[in-house]
Amino acid sequence: MQIKPAGPEDAARLTAIAFAAKRSWGYPERWMESWRDLLTIKPEFIIGHETCLAVIEDQAVGFYALGRNGDRMELLHLWVLPGVMGRGIGRSLFLHALENARALGCRELEIESDPNARGFYERLGARCVGLKQTEIQQERRELPVLICPASRRSG
Repeated sequence: MQIKPAGPEDAARLTAIAFAAKRSWGYPERWMESWRDLLTIKPEFIIGHETCLAVIEDQAVGFYALGRNGDRMELLHLWVLPGVMGRGIGRSLFLHALENARALGCRELEIESDPNARGFYERLGARCVGLKQTEIQQERRELPVLICPASRRSG
């Protein structure tokens, strides 16, 4: 596997990965439709954010995107195709994102996580610092907000 910077031409591939990964958690299709704008990666988004993709045999299988928020970076996206989950791709992408955040001078990475991904981030050293209350189609949701030191190294 190789992790490399994404380019604007990768927008459609990254969008497909985001939708496939989110859909794998069994959300109702009406929720998926309400997340369309959030999960659609546009070329200008890639240009304006640190966006890297994981590639296996010339096939994009996952990606992450970072955005700056003051003195910390935010993990805006981290998605892996369902067919390759459990092979360490998400972990590699997350550790790469931490290194990228550190190289950009940030001490912490903030993550507003899907509830299904909270354990993944906690296993990699993030700690929950709060919950963001949201609502989707009259249903309340709590999204964990986590912080991970950018100095975290694989172990």
